[in-house]
Amino acid sequence: MPEVTITIGGRNFEVACQDGEQPFLEAAAAMLDIEAQSMAGQMGRITEARMLLMSGLLLADKTAALEEKVQQLEAERAALEAELANAASRPAQRVEVPVIPQALSDSLAELAARAEALADDMDATTPA
Repeated sequence: MPEVTITIGGRNFEVACQDGEQPFLEAAAAMLDIEAQSMAGQMGRITEARMLLMSGLLLADKTAALEEKVQQLEAERAALEAELANAASRPAQRVEVPVIPQALSDSLAELAARAEALADDMDATTPA
């Protein structure tokens, strides 16, 4: 079992871990160290036990907030998936939109009829 030296709040600790877990241990220690450094800056010199306790509590609070956010996002995702499934199960609705409004179509038909009447009149008056 490898031993890793981690630094938290300016203090070194020897910690044993399983092979391959060193990067995870070092990342966790770095997170704890950030909290401990922040706390040391605010509170001054504190005992090792208190520093570790308070740092752990701050990280636990952040973790709880993130877990709550994850649950909220999972609920939103589930609602959106249900809405999507519901929309996919409904038959597609056919929507017809007239390309040419009826009034314009009527006016064009009237103009065409007048043009034909004029053409007929011209044919009748024009000598062959």
